[in-house]
Formats: sequence, C-alpha cells, structure tokens
Amino acid sequence: MAELNPAGGAAALRPMAWLIGRRRHNVGGWSALALFVALLVSVPILVVFAHVFVPAGEVWRHLADTVLGAYVVNTLWLVFGVGLGVFVIGTGTAWLVTMCRFPGRALLEWGLLLPLAVPAYAIAYSYAGLFEFSGPVQSALRGWFGWSRGDYWFPNIRSVGGAAVVLAFVLYPYVYMLARAAFLEQSVCVIEIGRTLGRGPWRSFTSIALPLARPAIATGVALALMETLSDFGAVQHFGVATFTTGIFRTWFGLGDPAAAAQLAAILLAFVFLLLVGERLTRGRAQFHHTSRRYRELPRYRLRGGPAALAFLACALPIGLGFLLPGGQLLAWLSQTAGDSVDSRLWGHAANSLMLAAGASAIAVMVALLLAYGVRLNASPVARGAARVASLGYAVPGSVIAVGILIPLAWADNTLDGWLRASFGVSSGLLLSGTITALMFAYVVRFLAVSLNTVDASLAKVTPAMDGVARTLGMGPAATVARVHAPIIAPSLMTAALLVFVDVMKELPATLILRPFDFNTLAVHAFELASDEQLREAAAPALAIVAAGLIPVALLSLAISRARPGRAQTVAQP
Repeated sequence: MAELNPAGGAAALRPMAWLIGRRRHNVGGWSALALFVALLVSVPILVVFAHVFVPAGEVWRHLADTVLGAYVVNTLWLVFGVGLGVFVIGTGTAWLVTMCRFPGRALLEWGLLLPLAVPAYAIAYSYAGLFEFSGPVQSALRGWFGWSRGDYWFPNIRSVGGAAVVLAFVLYPYVYMLARAAFLEQSVCVIEIGRTLGRGPWRSFTSIALPLARPAIATGVALALMETLSDFGAVQHFGVATFTTGIFRTWFGLGDPAAAAQLAAILLAFVFLLLVGERLTRGRAQFHHTSRRYRELPRYRLRGGPAALAFLACALPIGLGFLLPGGQLLAWLSQTAGDSVDSRLWGHAANSLMLAAGASAIAVMVALLLAYGVRLNASPVARGAARVASLGYAVPGSVIAVGILIPLAWADNTLDGWLRASFGVSSGLLLSGTITALMFAYVVRFLAVSLNTVDASLAKVTPAMDGVARTLGMGPAATVARVHAPIIAPSLMTAALLVFVDVMKELPATLILRPFDFNTLAVHAFELASDEQLREAAAPALAIVAAGLIPVALLSLAISRARPGRAQTVAQP
C-alpha cells in the first residue's frame, strides 16, 4: 500500500491555491469593471435627476402655465390606448396561432412579427398620407358620394387617438412574441385537466392559459409602453404634444437645457412608475407548472366560419401594421425613385450602417464583459451593477441625449474658456455634437437588448469549462475569447443584429446628439416628412424596414423552437 506524502500533498495543493488566488484577483477586477460600466451608463440618468433641484426659471414657469398639462394628459391617453391595444392584439393573436389550427396559421405566426421591423414614424408618415383630407381615402369618398368639406365626418388621424392606433399596430409584437413563448411552454397536463373539467377553448384561455402567461404578457405590455413614452417621430408628425416633443422644443426652440432636463425628469418618473406598476401587477401571486410532461400541444382545429374569423383576426394586424403602410411607401418610392434615390441617400445609408455596426459591436462586447463578470462573481454587487447597466432601455432616447449633452457641453465650454483665456485659441466642440457622444447614447440605450441575449446564452454553458480553462492557465479574458465566445457565437450575432436594427430606427437621440451636417436614414426621413415631402421620405424609411427583416425572421424561428420537450416530441406517440 502506497504511503501518503504530506510534502507531496502540499506541493500538489500549491498550484490549486495559486489558481484560486488568481481567480479571486481576476474576479475583483471584473467586478470593478462591471461597477465602472454601470456608473458610466447611469451618468445621463443622474444628470437628469440632478436638474430636478435646479431653481425653476422663466422658461419652466412658462411651460408649467401653458403646455405642461397637455403633455401629461396626452401622455396618459397614449399609455392607456396603446396598452389596451397591444394587450388585445398581442395576446389574442398569440393564443390563436399557438393553440388553434386553421388554414394559413404557419404563415401568420411569422408574419405577426413583421411590424417590429417598421419604425413607428414610418407608419405614421404612410397613414398620414393615406387618411388625411387630401389623401387618397378621403378623396375617393368625396368622389364616390359627391361630398365636399363639412358634408361628412372622418376620424382625424393627426390626433392622440390616431397616434395611439398607429403605435398599437407597431408595438403589439412585444406582447405577441412573449405571450406566444409563454403559451408554447404550457404543460399538456394542464390543458387536458381543463378539458376533463368541461372547459372549452374560451374558458381554457381565460382561466388557465392567461393566468399562466400573465408575467410574460405584463412584461410585453410594459416594453410597448416604454417605447410609447420614448416615441418622438410619430407623435411629432401627428402634432401631438408629449414630453418627448416638449423636450426637443424646449432645448432647440427655447434654448433652455435646464428646463428640458426637468421635463426629461418628469418623463423618467413616468417610466419608473410604469416599471413599478408592472411589478405590482404580479403581486405575490406565483404561477408554476407542476408537471414536466411536455408533448405536442393539442391544438383546437377550426373549420368554416371560426377558421375564417381566426385568419382575419391574425391577418388584420399584419395588414394594418405592415402591408398597408409598406404598400403605400412602395407606391411613393415608385413615384419618386428617380429623385430620392441619389448619392445623398447612399451617404445617409452609409452613416446609418456605420453607426449601427459600431454601436452593436460595442454593445455586444460590453454585454459579454458584464455577463461573464456576473458569472465569475455572482455577488449582489455584481448582479446589481449588471441590472443598473441594463436600465437604459427603459429610458427614452431624448432623456439619455439630454443627460449626455449637458455634461459634455459643460466640459467643452470649460475647456474652450480656459484655452481662450490662456492661449487665445478655441477648442471648438471636442465632445458634444460628435460621433463619440452619439455612439455612447446608443450603447446606453440598447445595452439591455444585448445583455439579456448574451446572459441567457452564457448561462447554458457548463461552469466546468471555466475550471478547465483555469487549469490550462487561461485568465478570464482568454477564457471568454477562446472558450465561451465560439460556443455562444450565434447568440452574439443575434444580439448584434437586434441592436443594429434598434440603432437604425433610433430618432430622438440622433436628432439631439448628431454632429453638424451629419444625417442618418432616420433623420433624413424625419426631415423630409417634417417638410411634408412624404413621398420623398419613402426611400429612407423603406431602407430601415429592409434592415429589420432579418432579425424579425430570427426571432420568429427562435420562438418556434422554444417549446420544452421539443426533442422528445418525435419519440413520443
């Protein structure tokens, strides 16, 4: 029998102790990095909140006496209208394509995500052109019936109600994709028990499926309402006074950054109330599946009239949210392609692609660093830092832009004043109004999109791989680059594509922070539409739509494969 050698055992333990010490040292470095990133991305929000304590000036008193009430009322009506619309459309269509069988279902379940690729302001431009007094719809009605102005009533598209309808048809996919994923995760046992109790499709939906999907639906509605609060292009084109339009007008029209920041702080309070409300809707209620028995879902087969109604209910949001506005944009493009598709458009497209590619690459790299930092050290501090870093998505782009521009403008003015006093030269704008400031705003705004995707994928990689990498002498950076990144490469690409499309569509932050004489497709479309050149705005708007179709297809494919037990379905009778 071999003897134990204490000296040899101690010698064998020394490399392990070195590895543990190295790991602790690196964990501290990564945690410090996570804290630094969280602090950096929270600067715009802290700047906006700090201006709450700035004494009110004449501009703020003027706003409070004239338009502040309209901002509040219009915002509340938008939130109510859009929230109700996205809940009904998103939840209803998700249930139909998931739990029912009818002709065209497979095509509709993919098509229902298409409005996600279209910017809200692009649909607003097309709807305004279609339904305003001089548009083809009202012109056709007057021609058919011989009417003139004042002889008939037609809903005003340029109103709070019109904006709510447009935003609902653009944003319902947030509820649809989360509700559909939740319905796909249902256990067959729950459905079968409901059927044995005599519950038909409608009662099964209201008493079983809807409560189980409640957290996912609440999250989807909250995401849609955050986008509603941050929208600028659609409400501005419809002439609806909201906080986002007020921030822009106060900054550029009245020239008062402090009053603009105070408006941004109120809007930010709306966002936080929305987040708290979403959490409170869940309460302490918890809904769990008590069975792991997952088989192919027993869908209800619809025929005749019910099948036609189900098809119509799912096709209508696609038609109103994608096909109708897209067709109008294509019609306008065919009329103006010779003038609108020129070197200026290609230059704006190049600017948009450059910004979107750069911001998506930076956002994915930062997300990977943060996610792996939490993986190395899942302490409350590290998790809290990652959560703070992902709050930017809940903050409107206009608020982030104001929070970035105020400190950068102060730094530029301070440096310029010192150089003028000391050397008689001017530094100009080194920070504010630059590509760097704009890229920082994009990363702050959309870091959560990439962080959630990367974190979910990284969690599926076994921790044993980290241990093996450490025994081979790899530090965290080498482990991420040589082990984890190749494994989660598809998720990294998906995250990059999602951020890419969001940056292509982003308007308010770009309008406020862009360098002088630097336009993107979104800004180009907005400027043309503001000058009532709706036909010319079709080309840049359609270019943005085209860039969003690939991520939409990837999302639909990922949701379709989200059914638990999918791999075992083939083996089961």
